Amino acid sequence: MATYRKSRLFAPKGFFECEGRGLQWLGEARSQGGPRVVQVIGWGKDYLDIEKVQSAAPTIEAARQFGAALAHMHDAGADYFGSAPAGYDGTCYFGPLQDPVPMDTGEWSDPVSYFAEGRLRPMVRMGMERGEFDHNDEDLTEQVIAALPELMGRAADDKPARIHGDLWSGNVMWTADSGHSEAVLIDPAAHGGHREEDLAMLNLFGMTYLRDILEGYQSVHLLKAGWQDRITLWQLYPIAGHCVFFGGGYVSQYRRMCHDLLRGISR
Repeated sequence: MATYRKSRLFAPKGFFECEGRGLQWLGEARSQGGPRVVQVIGWGKDYLDIEKVQSAAPTIEAARQFGAALAHMHDAGADYFGSAPAGYDGTCYFGPLQDPVPMDTGEWSDPVSYFAEGRLRPMVRMGMERGEFDHNDEDLTEQVIAALPELMGRAADDKPARIHGDLWSGNVMWTADSGHSEAVLIDPAAHGGHREEDLAMLNLFGMTYLRDILEGYQSVHLLKAGWQDRITLWQLYPIAGHCVFFGGGYVSQYRRMCHDLLRGISR
């Protein structure tokens, strides 16, 4: 098997182990119909060795199959919202290889508490420490948090899903090395979360055949009513992360998203 080494000197403690165990945890769902996940060969303090995957063009059928498999992976579940990957008890991370930030883990029983305490508040706090956010942004975030029960609607009743956690299009590879086009997941921030988080991430920066992926998904697991209206809500965390990593226009985008959500519930 050809090997690809992902490496970084002076990586944060546990960074590559967390990613490796996350890949393995997501891959365990394949026995339940989950998607292909890149195979882990081994890791160390400063590296992660995975199988080398040859890229290929996606097809509509592969996209539908990926959507269905993603639903099965989510259905494999997690113990709690905020659960770390199985076998890992260190710090989890979110963000690019050169600047990952800690991602809170915990045992939240409901998605509202998880999203408020484990995602939005910590990321906005990091943005304030880096000088990208100010106290007005903190107040705006708290307004969104206060409205979370209404914003989540029926999705607030969902159980923890086994999610990729950073499922933008760049972390879905397409390959035909098995003889047919299929998706392969890479570079996760795997944890117990809400299934709509992964779907919102697929929407964030554009995804080939997204409509077909969603059709495949709903052929296995119907999403709760209003899921389209919650896409912006679930995108708040990754956009807040981009404010922390890159600043610039992402800050105004985050503010605009918060205002749009608040206007939506005041109508």
